[in-house]
This record gives sequence, C-alpha cells and structure tokens, in this order.
Amino acid sequence: MANLKTIITIVTLFATLSLFGQNEVEGIWKTIDHETGKAKSLVKITIGNDGKLYGSLLKILNNEGSEEKVCEDCPEPYNGKKITGMQIINGLHKDGKEWVGEKKIFDPGRKSFYNVKIWVENGKLKVRGYMGWLYSTQEWIRVSGEM
Repeated sequence: MANLKTIITIVTLFATLSLFGQNEVEGIWKTIDHETGKAKSLVKITIGNDGKLYGSLLKILNNEGSEEKVCEDCPEPYNGKKITGMQIINGLHKDGKEWVGEKKIFDPGRKSFYNVKIWVENGKLKVRGYMGWLYSTQEWIRVSGEM
C-alpha cells in the first residue's frame, strides 16, 4: 500500500511540474520593439482547451486612437478587422521547452505571417519570428495582474 501511495505522489508531482512548465508562458506580456526598444503593445497569451498556445492583442501602447484602428489591406482573415482584440498567435504546439508553429504569428503592422518560436528565458518571453532562414527575436516583459 505504501508503494502505491509513493507512485501516486510521484505521478502527481510530475503532472504538476509539467503543467507548470506549460503555463509559464500564459499571462499578459508587454511587447518591446527590438529595433527601437520601446513598448509597443500588450498581448494576452493563453493555452486553449486543445493544448495549443494562442495570443490576442489587448492594447496598442503610445498610439492614440489605436482602439478603433482596423487592419487594412491585410491577408484574410484579418482584413478589415479591428487590430485591438485581434488574435495574433494562432495554435502553437509545444516542442520541448518551446512553442512553435509555421505561419502562426501575425504582425498587423507589417501585414505578414511568420513562422514562430516562443520560450521563456530569465523571466522574459522570447518571441522569434522567421521568414526563411532570416529571423528576428523580441523580448516581451510580463505584466503583473490582469487587465
């Protein structure tokens, strides 16, 4: 009986640690422009019931009137949609410590989809967008509290 309790405890511990590792990316993150170093927006990242990662643009920072801005001349399904509230990360899957996907992140400013890899390093979210062999990495900073 003692062995059964030990096994159940170990299985529970591993399951909890596994969930903790997945959930470290969830929350609200302040995006930082890698070229200017300035804060650009707030993105809420969640793990869906399907176990995949999604992210929605909550707010554009330092841009008055941006709440009503729409994505003009954007690819479908984004064309004509409000940028604020837009789902920009679409169904990444877990690969080790990273979340990855092909053409799964959308940049409304550049009106483009990118292959993406996301991971947490030193408490910051690393978001790497790829176009072919070229890539760019941004560091996003966790925002404490919910909006």
